[in-house]
Amino acid sequence: MRTIQQGASIGFIGTGVMGTSMVKNLIRAGYKVHVYSRTKARTDDLVGLGALWQNSPAELARTVDVVISMVGYPHDVEEVYLSERGVLQNAKPGTYLVDMTTSSPTLAKRIEHEAKLKHCHSLDAPVSGGDVGARDAKLSIMVGGEADVFDAVMPVFQALGTNIVYQGMAGAGQHTKMCNQIAIASNMMGVCEALAYAKKAGLDQSTVLKSIESGAAGSWSLSNLGPRIIAGHFGPGFYIKHFIKDMGIALQAAEEMGLDIYGLKQAKELYERLAELGEENSGTQALYKIYN
Repeated sequence: MRTIQQGASIGFIGTGVMGTSMVKNLIRAGYKVHVYSRTKARTDDLVGLGALWQNSPAELARTVDVVISMVGYPHDVEEVYLSERGVLQNAKPGTYLVDMTTSSPTLAKRIEHEAKLKHCHSLDAPVSGGDVGARDAKLSIMVGGEADVFDAVMPVFQALGTNIVYQGMAGAGQHTKMCNQIAIASNMMGVCEALAYAKKAGLDQSTVLKSIESGAAGSWSLSNLGPRIIAGHFGPGFYIKHFIKDMGIALQAAEEMGLDIYGLKQAKELYERLAELGEENSGTQALYKIYN
């Protein structure tokens, strides 16, 4: 199985907050990148940097060695890969398909099954690290699929992230991302509650942060999103609407396994309340507004 080396052609579907930075890093790494987004204007800057626009997922799939997707919801993933005008109906045999959307483990297994029928290779490889990790090529990448396919795509992953871990067969990457989102959900409640408490106690929140972020309370969310909360910056590194989607996937999977996840249920209820207040396009740190 050939390794994807510098100069190979990569098609990237979905150029939102994270996807745009990921494409830039692939271009910097020397790959020939083709892009598709439902809103063409979102790709204008990338085309200016050398990316090539394609008019549809089908057209893109016919052109490249690797297809990477970073879209919004499982139904978007299904449309991209499994529809009549999607990737699998048009990809060349031997094409590598890498879905980096946070999506359903069951759907990841289905895509791999269909990919094998078309003599293509599939990985589910969701990421963590938000807009900063995407920008700095320091994403954590959790990968499910066959090990030799993972090895072949590793150079591409190395252009996007620093913590790249093979988790097991198809769906394992998505299950791992659910573990990540479960940990973040309760942690974000803790971060927001701690900062709200500090404010109510009359403390300087930034000074409190200096004391607690390097101790046992420390976390990525506290160190990276805590300062945004204090500054009143609630724009998306990761959209609330997408986080609600992720929590729903995790709760459904947990229910199927007979597992109750109490913190996640509470977090989802709070985020849904926030979305009803019009904050669905804010960043996850906007949960602080519930407490403020």
